[in-house]
Amino acid sequence: MTSTAQAPQSGAGTAHPEHLGHVIFIAAAAAMGGFLFGYDSSVINGAVEAIRDRYDIGSAALAQVIAVALIGCAIGAATAGRIADRIGRIRCMQIAATLFTISAVGSALPFALWDLAFWRIVGGFAIGMASVIGPAYIAEVAPPAYRGRLGSFQQAAIVVGIAISQLVNWGLLNAAGGNQRGHLMGLEAWQVMLGVMVIPAALYGLLSFAIPESPRFLLSVGKRERAKEILIEVEGKGTDLDKRVADIEHAMKREHRSTFKDLLGGGFYFKPIVWVGIGLSVFQQFVGINVAFYYSSTLWQSVGVDPTDSFFYSFTTSIINIVGTVIAMIFVDRIGRKPLALIGSVGMVVGLALEAWAFSYHLVDGKLPATQGWVALIAAHIFVLFFALSWGVVVWVMLGEMFPNKLRAAALGVAAAAQWIANWAITASFPSLADWNLSGTYIIYTVFAALSIPFVLKFVKETKGKALEEMG
Repeated sequence: MTSTAQAPQSGAGTAHPEHLGHVIFIAAAAAMGGFLFGYDSSVINGAVEAIRDRYDIGSAALAQVIAVALIGCAIGAATAGRIADRIGRIRCMQIAATLFTISAVGSALPFALWDLAFWRIVGGFAIGMASVIGPAYIAEVAPPAYRGRLGSFQQAAIVVGIAISQLVNWGLLNAAGGNQRGHLMGLEAWQVMLGVMVIPAALYGLLSFAIPESPRFLLSVGKRERAKEILIEVEGKGTDLDKRVADIEHAMKREHRSTFKDLLGGGFYFKPIVWVGIGLSVFQQFVGINVAFYYSSTLWQSVGVDPTDSFFYSFTTSIINIVGTVIAMIFVDRIGRKPLALIGSVGMVVGLALEAWAFSYHLVDGKLPATQGWVALIAAHIFVLFFALSWGVVVWVMLGEMFPNKLRAAALGVAAAAQWIANWAITASFPSLADWNLSGTYIIYTVFAALSIPFVLKFVKETKGKALEEMG
């Protein structure tokens, strides 16, 4: 499933809808999938220690329960495009909303550890679908004059979803007297945390009935008149509809459906540009960013921070994530992708190195010494800030721009798959690594952040201001 960027010959590039508020509503409704993406990804942070305690499991088994959702993410992302091309973007959103709802209920009411893991996979599948369908739908429906700004709704929704999940977790923990296994509404607090996602999931499903199908999909199934109605709705009455429809249909006929074979540079080896994309994806994850969103409460509690305070710090970290994302959205087109990535890498090295130093000290009465505790807390926020203002946004921008047209879709799929695998590797390994040596774990993440600097300098080309046809 791909989106088209039409040339402005028909006025598409400058068309302004009469009801911009309605178009913003459409994009925001679609971006609710991104909100659920962020919410479901990080809500587990509030339940980690309670799951360990309730099921009496070690770090390795705990890590698999947390990381297993990523298997569903990979499957959902891989299949969403084909599903959407067959039954439509809106139906795909409704399936994702249903799966989010089922996952929330199942996770809140597990019979045993195995079915909790199963519901995590179901939620992961929904995340994978949302990660693909949201940006594609917005790109296809948004008027070209507003496509960039409306497209940013997805990333903004993801980071807001992360923040809201941490705020809700903190509020529920306080309501349960600071005990993750304290009782709320007849359930343990961690179960309520996972179950609350039913509310945004239901809202996402309801909103999907209030927005139109993509004109591109309607044209692909022969519904030309309905496609024209929606084009008027989102681009304005001044649009030359016949020309716009002809442009979209012409672009669809010309599209090259890239295959895995297109990525090979000889034998079974990928072309260099594909390896660069894989490298960007792997470095983005190997700096340990998802430890901050999946395990931060556990991390702070392991160095003596009170559970309620640890949940609050998880919330403040996600607010910093939002701030950094906004900074990236402001500057990515002004100073370029490559400089922003380098700035972020340097900042991440500093933050991670300080965390590694702070965690190297022995606990006193179950806590880090005061100085090291504050350094660890501030450094964690520095790390998340610099990641968010650089690699968190830049990698996805570059992956969408850096590949030649002939192999863009397939190459992006491989790079995204590499990212899910790297995410799984970090998520599954952290509890065991932390048991081994927490400071050593952060030294490993620091090394990867440092290695990202020569990687960007040597292999990554700037894509700012270049037409997609120039890539390759």
